[in-house]
Amino acid sequence: MSASPDAIVSIRNLSKSYRRGNQVLPVLTGISFDIARGEFVALMGPSGSGKSTLLNLIAGIDSADSGSIKVAGVEITGLSENELARWRAHSVGFIFQFYNLIPVLTAFENVELPLLLTSLSRRERREHVEAVLSVVGLADRMDHYPSQLSGGQQQRVAIARAVVTDPEILVADEPTGDLDRASAEEILKLMDRLVHELGKTIIMVTHDPRAAEKAHLIRHLEKGELSES
Repeated sequence: MSASPDAIVSIRNLSKSYRRGNQVLPVLTGISFDIARGEFVALMGPSGSGKSTLLNLIAGIDSADSGSIKVAGVEITGLSENELARWRAHSVGFIFQFYNLIPVLTAFENVELPLLLTSLSRRERREHVEAVLSVVGLADRMDHYPSQLSGGQQQRVAIARAVVTDPEILVADEPTGDLDRASAEEILKLMDRLVHELGKTIIMVTHDPRAAEKAHLIRHLEKGELSES
């Protein structure tokens, strides 16, 4: 199976297991698939099916037992821990269920954090942060602390932080799981805009069928194996 020419993520024969005492528990078994640039993919499946494990492997947080993962042409399964850390810093944007904002920092400062690892000047960092906060509709909230923002607003700050470095891919783990229905709809519309207006590639784990419906493609994991719908 050769990679699609427009694939930004290409996975081949990927397997992952965990050890519990003397037991080896297989989580993913021989998975192969591609994700096209600018695609919005939802990963679904029951608890323990391997969804989050697959997302973490694609993001370079976890390492596979065997197989290949290429992201934008980079074979990440062959990188050292230090190389992976550098790669993640500029290639992956993370969106979490519980936002992971730092409470003592303002929205602006939370979004600026990833840019502190770059060579951008202070003025350039400010321009980048103001631009992405405007994209997520929070230009007027940049001096607010997380405790002064609603859950939906906090998630929009987290999304701004995820895109501020212009990463190759965005990985989202249950991004609407802690939100009410109206806020969840706003976040899903924003993610759709990131795909259609900014050309971002999003890989989202979700239990919510209504959230998955917003994706271009739904992949189901069941007992470590992948199917498409």
